[in-house]
Amino acid sequence: MPDLDPVHASAAELARAIRARSLSPVDAVDALLGRITQLEPKLQAFTEVFSADARLAAEGADRAIRSGHAVGPLHGVPVVLKDLIDLEGRITMGGSAAHRARRAERTATVARRLIAQGMIVLGKTHTVEFAYGGWGTNQHLGTPWNPWDTEVPRTPGGSSSGTGVAVAARMAPWGLGTDTGGSVRLPAAFCGLTGLKVTVGRVSTWGIVPLSTTLDSPGPLARTVEDAALLYEAISGPDPLDPTTRGVQPAAPWPTLNRGVRGLRLGRMPAVERQGVSSDMLAAYDDALDRLARAGAEIVDVALPFRFSDCVAMSAITNAEAYFVNGTLAEDPSAQLGDAVRARILAGATVSAQAYLGTLHRRAAMKQAYAEALEGIDALLTPTTESAAVPLAAVDEAQLPSRFTRFGNLLDLCALALPNGFTADGLPLSLQISCGGYEEAMALRIGQAFQQATEWHLRQPSL
Repeated sequence: MPDLDPVHASAAELARAIRARSLSPVDAVDALLGRITQLEPKLQAFTEVFSADARLAAEGADRAIRSGHAVGPLHGVPVVLKDLIDLEGRITMGGSAAHRARRAERTATVARRLIAQGMIVLGKTHTVEFAYGGWGTNQHLGTPWNPWDTEVPRTPGGSSSGTGVAVAARMAPWGLGTDTGGSVRLPAAFCGLTGLKVTVGRVSTWGIVPLSTTLDSPGPLARTVEDAALLYEAISGPDPLDPTTRGVQPAAPWPTLNRGVRGLRLGRMPAVERQGVSSDMLAAYDDALDRLARAGAEIVDVALPFRFSDCVAMSAITNAEAYFVNGTLAEDPSAQLGDAVRARILAGATVSAQAYLGTLHRRAAMKQAYAEALEGIDALLTPTTESAAVPLAAVDEAQLPSRFTRFGNLLDLCALALPNGFTADGLPLSLQISCGGYEEAMALRIGQAFQQATEWHLRQPSL
């Protein structure tokens, strides 16, 4: 503990050291702010760094802990927030230059919960404009630099791009993103992190800039499953300000987290879905299945009632709801919006009420069909993305990297993305563990077993 490096320590290690008083929150915050000062000019992960306030909060946490007034096990642990999450008095741009002056009048429920537990917000992180994109690009505010390649700018994954880069580059131990079609899992995949997409209703979205009120869900980006479980527990629970959370009781992941996978039945994706996936991603996927089988899981073939691409094509829900939120702005030619995001928003103008409601109807039928196809199976395993991060110069904004992630949002599932290998060039590869709605504890349990058997999650970029 005395030799713990706050920059490279996991959030759980930081929490234990601070709780044992072998590490001061002041030292932890100073070390991370120093890392941000060193790397931020190149990586551009943050929209704003709260250096002075973070230091004040660290001093207060240190005094409280030393006087026996710690408010909980995470008191003094730093965190970063995606720039969709309101903090009263702070700017929330939602990734848009059109909202450079949008000052929040409230603090989002998720942020309030973290602050109430004594966590220290280091700053706000970049996002794709209005969270509407999976590559992590932002035309006007800039695209964070994926730290796994210091020579070639590559996709950081979106829309929670800044959080992914900040955590991967060890500028923060963990952070919050949001996921509407893969926006926690895609940066986790491209940046070598563990990202949890929660079921809608598990975590309040109140005070978070919306993209699709039907599909939005906040979630943690971390380096380990243990950290993801800690942050998930810290933010989950009913919120009277968010109707989707009413009646959804918290379910702590700890009773089953270390139970292993022996006896579990894990689904292998249909062979037809291997088409279009890079060879190194497929090799890592097959190896992950073999490792889980050796740990005692039964790997079973599944026949899905749809192709993953069918779910990507069902965009009417997001399109219509994004247009409802930002359509007026997108139709203003003088508004400073990115070209690709403006086009996505305006696509919602063509969605009729019949098409929108018809998609909701088909969604309900697909949820039932999927549940029947996966009956008796604890999780479906897929790659998270088709390939590792690609150069920004190769990005086609008309195509999105969410082939394997979109179905989780559409069908109200939960899913965990975590590293399962690296390319020959040293870029992270990723496994996705998709479980039924409100089965976050199962996804985390499987992920924990995998990380206990592997060391992919321990690698870090050379910076």
